[in-house]
Amino acid sequence: MAADDRLQRLLGGEPLAQLRRRLRQRFERAASGEGVLGFRIERLSSAEHAALAALQGRPTRFSASIEVDVAMIDAALRAAGVADSLRAALEQLDGRIVDRAAEREAAQRQWREVLAGCDNAALASLLQTSAGSGLLKRLAGQSPTVAACALAEAQAVLKLLPARGITRAELAAKVLGDAHALDTGCMVATLVLAVLRSDLSKAATWQRSENADPEGLSPRDLWASAGVLVNELARPALVLNLPGIAAPGEPGYLSLRQMLRTPFQWAMQGRAVFVCENPNLLAIAADHLGARCAPLVCTEGMPAAAQRTVLTQLAQAGAALRYHGDFDWPGLHIGNHVMREHGAGPWRFAAADYQAALCFAPSPGRQLQGEAVEASWDEALAAAMRMALQAIDEEMVADLLLQDLASQSGF
Repeated sequence: MAADDRLQRLLGGEPLAQLRRRLRQRFERAASGEGVLGFRIERLSSAEHAALAALQGRPTRFSASIEVDVAMIDAALRAAGVADSLRAALEQLDGRIVDRAAEREAAQRQWREVLAGCDNAALASLLQTSAGSGLLKRLAGQSPTVAACALAEAQAVLKLLPARGITRAELAAKVLGDAHALDTGCMVATLVLAVLRSDLSKAATWQRSENADPEGLSPRDLWASAGVLVNELARPALVLNLPGIAAPGEPGYLSLRQMLRTPFQWAMQGRAVFVCENPNLLAIAADHLGARCAPLVCTEGMPAAAQRTVLTQLAQAGAALRYHGDFDWPGLHIGNHVMREHGAGPWRFAAADYQAALCFAPSPGRQLQGEAVEASWDEALAAAMRMALQAIDEEMVADLLLQDLASQSGF
């Protein structure tokens, strides 16, 4: 009988296929360069136990487990002229056994080379974190080759940042040869945005609380922070009496395109600029005060890219930002954001102001809904609101706010 036939009788066939897979795994998992000596294998069928017992010259009385002496099996196979070793026999039956340990070592070496090849300081810093390296590996589908290409392209993009009002599509076409290569969800865009988010988080003094979310910036906001325009004409910032924007006393709009391509040089050092949440309040101020109104910016809810940009530029120009919003949980959330990110102070937006407003608020009025939010600027405000459970819209206190806007010194 030929050696191949004898080997098939000893270990071949479908009834022993699962056993062969388990034996192969032992060799696959062994450390690179080290052999498999012996081990105990359990949960055996009667056929599997009989095969292993026969290879080792042991009694064939069934047991669900057995000690496997690899050296003994190797010697028996060689003596019978069937195979040089158990490993060789398994390869002869089912193909080459992969050295998983060697594969892992090679992959780790490749990844080290990929990460070491990154010379952009911000990107390299991100990749030194487990979150950053994990992101790269996931994006690249665990392929070092794909990752190296993505890193090279991300570094080429980052080299041109910060920009001055270039569109994202133009940047992508210029650097990567594809106008859509930096669209949201694309690999290189995700890496670049991760760097921008990391840089912003490091630069800001974040208040670590349940209401502070440094990860909450949208892709459009992140690109805008680096001077890149994404849908730059959407949702412009509504302002009143900012120098050079519309006629005095008339509301005007500032697009993200305007602010990033030709940043305004406002002479605002030490000057109060008021910030409101609702467009209605700005319209009321324009109607009642016109050109006599102090500079006023409206966030229109949570600030988007254009609103964030105008507030950032005003703060950089030395303006003293003062914020007021609705006395409800979303209003406090927006207030936390504006004060944290832009250094604004409260504008009639404290517990005492809320309690005073309750005196002339209609009953029952609008009830507070949703999860409570603590106010970073006044720890007593949320407590007062939880007690009264009534929301106070910004328009309800318009008369008081107009006094400050008219005098420009209501603090």
